[in-house]
Amino acid sequence: MTDVVVTGLGATTPLGGDVASTWAGMLSGRSGISAITEDWVERYELPVRIAARLATDPTEVLKRVEARRWDRCEQVAVIAAREAWKHAGLTEHDVEPERLAVVIGTGIGGAVTLLEQDSLLKQEGMRKVSPLTIPMLMPNGPAAYVGLELGARGGVHAPVSACASGAEALAIAWRMLRAGEVDVVVAGGAEACITAIPIAGFAQMRAMSTRNAEPERASRPFDSDRDGFVLGEGAGVMVLEREEFAAARGAAAHGRLAGVGTSSDAYHITGPEPDGTGAARAISAALRTGGVDATDVGHVNAHATATAVGDVAEAAAIRSSIGDHPVLSAPKSGLGHLLGAAGAVEGITTLLAIRDGAIPPTLNLDEVDPEVKLDVVAGTAREVELHAAVNDSFGFGGHNVALVFTQA
Repeated sequence: MTDVVVTGLGATTPLGGDVASTWAGMLSGRSGISAITEDWVERYELPVRIAARLATDPTEVLKRVEARRWDRCEQVAVIAAREAWKHAGLTEHDVEPERLAVVIGTGIGGAVTLLEQDSLLKQEGMRKVSPLTIPMLMPNGPAAYVGLELGARGGVHAPVSACASGAEALAIAWRMLRAGEVDVVVAGGAEACITAIPIAGFAQMRAMSTRNAEPERASRPFDSDRDGFVLGEGAGVMVLEREEFAAARGAAAHGRLAGVGTSSDAYHITGPEPDGTGAARAISAALRTGGVDATDVGHVNAHATATAVGDVAEAAAIRSSIGDHPVLSAPKSGLGHLLGAAGAVEGITTLLAIRDGAIPPTLNLDEVDPEVKLDVVAGTAREVELHAAVNDSFGFGGHNVALVFTQA
């Protein structure tokens, strides 16, 4: 079977409007989390008043007509895909449309559109509802619009697996390329739903941090004093190619997606297995399919949302499937939790850690939870030579996805 190489990267996040600024922000230990300024925070008396907004608003990048026709999650998907496509050096003449596919996952999709149009319907009647409502709210919208822009006819797919969606998109892309179905896949995740209903719902579950007075210190993965995640928004997209195809067109490979693993807990709709058994199976499968020995994994880019149970369960999964030797980092400490985009954005940062030999620090890690029992980078970035690294992602419903990246 052919190897899968990464030739293009694109992102827009709370730390930057592209990959370079996002990565620089992570390495420097900057936080993208701030106070929510909209009046609905006061109106609904929300206990959570912080979030990780995009560093660059999509309206600053897109044409006005594009911004008006697309939901925010579709906007960020197209922005990230355009950057990744350009970074890969691809043109419409380089790949046959039937050999090009798109896989863009999302956890929630066009929730903002749905809520806005519902308000219009109630306040002003049916005639004020946009005829673009359905294309804007449907969860496959981000994938569909990227597919339309690129003219992809090899398949357009939209996995919806909560916070594992972006990582699962990359896993599906890997499988399509390994099977020889297509030559190029543009894959990743997108999410943009910082609004009252999601925040209220997560807050009622007590899954979110309420450290409102200190937004930049609120997200504390693996810390003994953690109290939940901070909602973020953004998108991450990779261009993945069959190695032979990329070599034939003279493309530069920035790394390999060597193996993928997926599993399901069948345990609880929101909670992970406390011992991390399902997550460990996904990680072990990724190592096996990638032909990578656990001893060769030097870094794990952890899902680490800063929830009480989740961080400890993930640490147990890493220890049982890889060992206690890899160095961990937790990007959500500065990025916030990008939900369906998290796995894709963090897949990009995992690859960059290998490429640049640098692991970003985990912010706000004052005292590592004694149950974690692993080396977590804190304070400043750590320079280390990496041959292989793992990115793991988990989603409500018991979805587990692990990706193994190696040097090009």
